Amino acid sequence: MGASPRHILKQVFGFDGFRPLQEEIIASVLSGNDTLALLPTGAGKSLCYQIPGLAMEGICLVVSPLIALMKDQVDGLHAKGIKAHAVYSGMHKREVDRTLDNSIYGDYKFLFVSPERLKSELFIERFKQMNVAMIVVDEAHCISQWGYDFRPQYLEIASIREFHPKVPVLALTATATPKVAEDIQVKLEMKNQAVFTSTFARANLSFSVRLVENMLEKGVEVLSRIPGSAIWYVRSRQMTHQISKSLAQLGFTAGAYHAGIPVKERDLVQKKWMDGLVRVMVCTNAFGMGIDKSDVRIVLHSDLPENLESYYQEAGRAGRDGKKSFAVLMSNEQDFEKLMNRAALVYPPIDFVKRVYQCLANHFQLAVGSKVNESLDFDWGNFARIYNLGVLEAFYGLKVLEEEGFIAMSESYYSPSRVHFLVESHALYQIQIAYVKLDPVIKILLRTYGGNLFAEYIKINEAALAKALSISEEELIRRLNQLDEMDLLDYDKRKDKPQIFFLTPRYDAGRLPLNISRINERRAQTLENAQVILKYAHQQELCRMEFVQQYFGEKETQPCGFCDICLKRKKNENPIRSENKFKSRILKTLEESGELTKEELLAKINSPNSTEAFDIIREMIDLAELIELPGGKIKING
Repeated sequence: MGASPRHILKQVFGFDGFRPLQEEIIASVLSGNDTLALLPTGAGKSLCYQIPGLAMEGICLVVSPLIALMKDQVDGLHAKGIKAHAVYSGMHKREVDRTLDNSIYGDYKFLFVSPERLKSELFIERFKQMNVAMIVVDEAHCISQWGYDFRPQYLEIASIREFHPKVPVLALTATATPKVAEDIQVKLEMKNQAVFTSTFARANLSFSVRLVENMLEKGVEVLSRIPGSAIWYVRSRQMTHQISKSLAQLGFTAGAYHAGIPVKERDLVQKKWMDGLVRVMVCTNAFGMGIDKSDVRIVLHSDLPENLESYYQEAGRAGRDGKKSFAVLMSNEQDFEKLMNRAALVYPPIDFVKRVYQCLANHFQLAVGSKVNESLDFDWGNFARIYNLGVLEAFYGLKVLEEEGFIAMSESYYSPSRVHFLVESHALYQIQIAYVKLDPVIKILLRTYGGNLFAEYIKINEAALAKALSISEEELIRRLNQLDEMDLLDYDKRKDKPQIFFLTPRYDAGRLPLNISRINERRAQTLENAQVILKYAHQQELCRMEFVQQYFGEKETQPCGFCDICLKRKKNENPIRSENKFKSRILKTLEESGELTKEELLAKINSPNSTEAFDIIREMIDLAELIELPGGKIKING
């Protein structure tokens, strides 16, 4: 055992204290318990494995389904001087081989692995030899077919436990119903387990539903009333551009974000939003995972999410700094009908799924029994159009093939080119003498990136190297490919497009071994999930926060006091309270004092602890009688 958790928290991560449940979860893992932690978005899940991983001897294996998030975590650990690396679909076999070797013989502390890698012989043989301290299962709900994002490859986690039977497992998720939480423990074969569940209540987050026909008009109204950074979620890529353009014409700084936008353009608009230069990010659900911006004040949805888990995660990106924030779901009866129709499409007929598989085989010219050992660029929208499959229908057919473990798909993420010399320097010298055209390329690589090229994979910039050599980038790439073909250098070309990876040899589409029973159960679950989000939007009796808490299995709940239903209930209980008791005093005080914080205003009207007075202020802001300024102060509108 190394340094204490509190020492690591301060010295490595720069924090003075733990967030709720973090310390207890870490203590459970360090005691050797299998542990399940249900912590909402922004609760600091990563520290729950990073701190014990650093405190224990050996390497921490982290299973995660999201390549972009894995890469972010690795980069973040590297920035703190911690050795970490990742293995995922699309990496060269040689690089995977070297990475796994380093995990055995190097002093690496964290190895991130995508779930489909767990069943490969190469991984299993090396995993047996590793000094494993703990196994972490991120997004653990993916192991349950009752969860909203089931990944059958997660079922392999239990089978690799037999190689290190005494190593504890830590399962982490932000959203799991009691049924899913129980299933996680069973599927991971947890023993002596400890379960930690944070409340799903967010005291600073006001949930509301607005049933409207004109989403843009209502969204603009909300953005005009409530200052601060905002996220606006939509379902279609086209709508991200339409709404962001409309907002810009109305004077809001807004950007569009979806997986089809080139990576550099996405990174630029994301940076502007993070830096506060863009106020509203209009996006699909491709945006948000791993985004660490604590001061988001508003999350708008103008399309119904497919399930309450997704909605809670996306809405929960507001107010992570603990300050008052708002989650507004805008919908109407037509949207309710569209959601149920879409839910019925999610699991298409079995014959159609087989047809999509056959089209994939044709698209990549795969013969029956053949295997592709690399990830391939794949635009599924273009694929659907070429084979006349219907874009949405093709997407859902591909998702079924992914759920069934035949393929893995990833949204586009940027991965720069990397190179690694495979031979010693003396052998390289002989090549420089024998191949005149390759000599300048080898020299510029060594001069620019140094001897580390012999030890590890190094990121390169082809454009800069080509400019230094006074040749075209295309010519440089040809010479790098030649070095790769000669087995002198491993050249891992940059990726910036969506990827597909075939996890099994190609089947005859007619004999594709689909688990039809499981698909039917998942179809029923999807329809049930859609009914829940419809009920959330429709119902007018239960506090929004209580509805969420009860869905996730919390027994003791209280009305939040700030959602649309709670505010409406209070108004109905005493319809004249605002005019008679507080409203005139609030207006008079602000006329005399100008701008005040809510706390200052409440103190001046002699009601510092009055929930009733606070609600009146909130309602007056909602009605645009008062304006809340960016610094938190309020004033009379006009």
